[in-house]
Amino acid sequence: MVWANDSIAQVKQEDTLQWKRLPDVTIVGRNSKSDYQQMPEIVGTNIYAGKKNALIVLDNVQGNVVNNTMRQVLAKVPGIHVWESDPSGIQIGIATRGLSPNRSWEFNVRQNGYDIAADPFGYPEAYFNPPLQSVQRIEIVRGQSALQYGPQFGGMVNYILRNGSEINKPFELETHQTVGSNNLRNSFTAIGGKNEKFNYYTFFDQRAGDGWRKNSQFYTKSGFGTITYHVNTKLDLSVEVLQSHIRSQQPGGLTDLQITKDPQQSLRHRNWIDITWTTPAIIANYKINQHTIWNTKLYATIGDRNSVGYLQGINIKDSIHPTTLQYNARLVNLDKYRNYGLESRLITDYKMGKMTNTISAGIRLYTGTTHRLADGKGSTSSNYDIAIEGIFPRDISFVSNNVAGFVENIFRVSEKFYIIPGMRYEWLEGAASGRNGLNSNATPLLLQNISRSRSFVLAGIGTEYHIGKNTELYANISQAYRPIQFANLQAPPTTDIVDPNLKDAKGYNADLGYRGKIKSYLQFDLSVFFLNYNNRIGTITPNGKNYRLITNVGASNSKGLESYMEFNPIRAFTKSTTTDLIVFASYAYTNATYSSNHADASTKGKKVENAPAHILRTGITFSIKSLQVTAQMSKVDETFSDANNTRAASTNGNTGLIPAYKVTDLSATYKISKNWNIKSGINNVMNTTYFTRRAGGFPGPGALPADGRNFFITVAAKL
Repeated sequence: MVWANDSIAQVKQEDTLQWKRLPDVTIVGRNSKSDYQQMPEIVGTNIYAGKKNALIVLDNVQGNVVNNTMRQVLAKVPGIHVWESDPSGIQIGIATRGLSPNRSWEFNVRQNGYDIAADPFGYPEAYFNPPLQSVQRIEIVRGQSALQYGPQFGGMVNYILRNGSEINKPFELETHQTVGSNNLRNSFTAIGGKNEKFNYYTFFDQRAGDGWRKNSQFYTKSGFGTITYHVNTKLDLSVEVLQSHIRSQQPGGLTDLQITKDPQQSLRHRNWIDITWTTPAIIANYKINQHTIWNTKLYATIGDRNSVGYLQGINIKDSIHPTTLQYNARLVNLDKYRNYGLESRLITDYKMGKMTNTISAGIRLYTGTTHRLADGKGSTSSNYDIAIEGIFPRDISFVSNNVAGFVENIFRVSEKFYIIPGMRYEWLEGAASGRNGLNSNATPLLLQNISRSRSFVLAGIGTEYHIGKNTELYANISQAYRPIQFANLQAPPTTDIVDPNLKDAKGYNADLGYRGKIKSYLQFDLSVFFLNYNNRIGTITPNGKNYRLITNVGASNSKGLESYMEFNPIRAFTKSTTTDLIVFASYAYTNATYSSNHADASTKGKKVENAPAHILRTGITFSIKSLQVTAQMSKVDETFSDANNTRAASTNGNTGLIPAYKVTDLSATYKISKNWNIKSGINNVMNTTYFTRRAGGFPGPGALPADGRNFFITVAAKL
């Protein structure tokens, strides 16, 4: 597989390509059947040396890419905790190291290197993720990535979309047509090509289905276009835009007993979410000389998130009122996100003594506004309808502004030993204004005059020691932070007070590991980690007071092991060229607890919620000539849904233990010819009943069952 937009020296080892430096669009794993790679030391203007990282090659993923089934797509990345609670993987929820998977909000989520979350500072929920059929690769960086990318504890997830640079002719048509269980239909069609001056790519993806549970029908429509103009041998200019529209019926939560009896049932048929997302960008790449590259991205996120539903506890029926002979009015919430950013980075090599070192530096400018209309009295109908009666009780504007700069350097002490220090400066401003409700006389309750402005410096250092040609020890420690969220700036003035000294959550990540490859048959990454999360924000009631205080309530620590190993016994013990066998296992142990200085005595020493102690994913891929078959197993330990570690499930299903579960998946690909193939799979082969999440509000309170057994079949062609 070839991903390239300029000429870089390469070293070929066995059937994979090992790189020290790569352009933003890269060549990785030519002829390799593995979907998992280590990130090179440098990609474009970004430094990855010394960091815990993973690169997922989507063309090699033997899993359900059509439905964004992340437990399969990211199976080889140890410790990824996945929430599976909506149809067709519309909203991806992942986390690691004991953090919350809620719409991936502890990750810095990016597309082609720029932000796509609702607001990465005040509301970092990823309501949109690109369809994975359009993605070349997924880059995942943990720990020290905070220095280059900013606000996060979990790390960075970057979806790199196809751009046509891998196509070696003026025009190519690609189409994937999929059908599956529960009336699943998906059509993905793309065209692309290149010549001496241009490369271009565009796709349209449409997916719809009824969902595995009742009342969970959905559709998604996504379109993307990009064109790159090669001005000369040094300068490339790219323009791109992606637009997505999602509408999904939300079947709501259930109690534990209801899940046991029938996990496909639904007691809510009037809950809907509708999301439109547009992400335009202009990108410039300038190779100043053989040692210096400059990259600048000007981008925007323009999103609307609308929801309507009946959000009472699942033990309260959504029934027709005997007097009005109509359903109760639903709740309507509307968000508009308008974010604009500029990131500019420069990387260059320089000599110090006999060694060549590399320095990367960059700046970031960002402004974002979220306009929230909430708690509107909606219609009594059942279809998607956001009309309301009267006005929205809550009408709030949130503003985020950010200026940041970073510098990171690879000091090559010797050919084998690197030291990589880094530093990041952040200036942040967050403000909230508007109406936060109406009293009994319909008088507006205005928000407190809340604005938070602050600046600080993050620092970190990493190291690499190359034991052999393809194996290395790595270590790093880096500070991280999570800004005060919008939700913490909208305290009801009659009941809550925001602490004037409220601080951003801060802490650090540390990694120590050993990774690499042994010839063509073994690759591995074994590491230990420690994550310190200080200044967690919560709500307490001060002694003798009649109000609640939103303040910093304490800290948590996560420590554990993350390990991955992939072995090919056929390559190790035979010389066969017609068959192949890949066996892998990724395992993570996480001990995440609230530290002893936590202000809330009821949680001291208790487990952090949504933090399973053990996550094991293992699988085997067998290939013979044109047929490839993969079996995967995912086993996730039990976890608590609240900080008080409540074991018994509440009557409404909102709190209680989330039991351990094990899921098995099968998939197969048959290559009919060079340009035609068929791919099929069965998800949750054993039809295991399980759930990964309990919700207290939208998309419906209660436990949210994951999908049972389902299948898909895809016919793909390139012409």
